[in-house]
Amino acid sequence: METNSSLHETVLADFHVAHGARMVPFAGWNMPVQYADGIKAEHLATRNAAGLFDVSHMAQVWLSGDNADAMVEALTPTDVAGIAEGRVRYSMFLNETGGVLDDLMIARLDGMLQLVVNAGRADHDIAHLEANLADGVDMTVRRERALLALQGPAAPDVLARLGVDLDGFFFMQVGHFDIAGIPCIITRSGYTGEDGFEISMPVEAAQTLAERLVADEDVSLAGLGARDTLRLEAGLPLWGHELDETINPVAAGLRFALSKRRREAGDFPGAGPVMQDFTNGAPRVLTGLLP
Repeated sequence: METNSSLHETVLADFHVAHGARMVPFAGWNMPVQYADGIKAEHLATRNAAGLFDVSHMAQVWLSGDNADAMVEALTPTDVAGIAEGRVRYSMFLNETGGVLDDLMIARLDGMLQLVVNAGRADHDIAHLEANLADGVDMTVRRERALLALQGPAAPDVLARLGVDLDGFFFMQVGHFDIAGIPCIITRSGYTGEDGFEISMPVEAAQTLAERLVADEDVSLAGLGARDTLRLEAGLPLWGHELDETINPVAAGLRFALSKRRREAGDFPGAGPVMQDFTNGAPRVLTGLLP
């Protein structure tokens, strides 16, 4: 059993406790599972207004160098070279049979690849990247950055009230913004089935930003419990639950993550069995609870 002393904590651990969070072990981290109003209230607040989640336990990994695109393409079914500056793609690391080693986000900003990987697989994913590090590629794990997710239909208005101009900033885009004077990297993406934003900032600014966001009447703090119910309702898989090394992207309901160029070339890990299911259909396919 993990003890609190053996767990990692995000920079917002004291903030969570001060706001009434119940903390639990998750993937080696001491994280808020819920706050005083409970998981149902947090779930509905995110669906109806906006929920604020601390996801700083996820690893932010930046790759730069001429061979970075080819390196990541060798591990995923994604057309990484086709990701334009300021764009984001959902992807997966696959094994030789097409099973999912983990899912991740890949953004291109400032000419580099910025990856976000799951906390529970961070050590595995970082080792996987290091073992396949291409010549001339520089890899940095950015543990000096925190990550917040602001999710829900009111999220754009919340950021607008803090001076963020979102005009022309659409789903699966990434860019530099100041929020209340704090320099941030924002992606318009999330894990709830709602419109929303994932906000990366220096750890020393995380509490100030969290306090500014939660001061908005439309924002409720939300923990891992609501994050789980929201993503289940939206049919979004979690590695170790609906995803593992025996489940391929087609069976996981993630056909969209197989880039057209990579499908046609058949040059991604496990392409044979994956494309057989893509063409003929998988025996079972994950679905969500919402249409």
